[in-house]
Amino acid sequence: MAGEAPVPTPGHISKTLRRIAVALALGLLSGVLPSGTRAAAAEPLTVFAAASLTDAMTQAGKVYERKTGAQLRFSFASSSTLARQIEAGAPADLYASANEKWMDWLETRGLVLAGSRTSPIANRLVLVAPESEKPPGGERIENLPALLGGQGRIAMGDPAHVPAGIYGKEALKSLGLWTALEPRLAAADNVRAALALVERGEAPYGIVYATDARIARVRVVEAFPDTAHTPITYPFALLKDGNAEQAGKFLAFLTSDEGLAIFERFGFRRN
Repeated sequence: MAGEAPVPTPGHISKTLRRIAVALALGLLSGVLPSGTRAAAAEPLTVFAAASLTDAMTQAGKVYERKTGAQLRFSFASSSTLARQIEAGAPADLYASANEKWMDWLETRGLVLAGSRTSPIANRLVLVAPESEKPPGGERIENLPALLGGQGRIAMGDPAHVPAGIYGKEALKSLGLWTALEPRLAAADNVRAALALVERGEAPYGIVYATDARIARVRVVEAFPDTAHTPITYPFALLKDGNAEQAGKFLAFLTSDEGLAIFERFGFRRN
């Protein structure tokens, strides 16, 4: 047909030209691929999340990846550590904190995408002891100074920056126990590290989240009154320099009924 270029045979196409042809074809096809297929080929989303979210967020991520074909990459640590990494330029798309203050800290620095912040879940604070230890008489929060004896220490997140430790300090102050217990503190870098000290028997007692106590070899002695500390809510938000479109879809899943049901299975409460 006049005006049509002849179709080259394979023998006339060099390896280089063949690669170019494939690349062009993929580029043209990408516009008509299903959204899930495009997501699978995209860069993984990076999620920075509080250590206490490790199990629930990992499970939510697996469900989301199966549903959408997206790829997720998680970094779990203390909310304070993650916030400082973000402030220092660490690439991340979504941040999930264990308290509102560290999200506020990022917002004041202009690092959170405006309007994306939400606090969908909540937690409780509990006193735990090693599972293998038999409960002594009078084992209650109010008796902690006596229960620790002469050498015992109480494990919890560092109250200078770890959310679980901040809540723990508030609770102990509210109950009139902080002055007696501050010198006995075994401060940990995050709540999971504090939990490990109790689980291994290196500390006879620890203050952790109720959700953490569910997944470790510890027993819950008693829950702290919710009125003894600031409400334990978890703010989630997109980060200003991240992939807002794709991270927004994951955030929408996390806050949907399906996503919240996953958090509930791990002991979190809807906020």
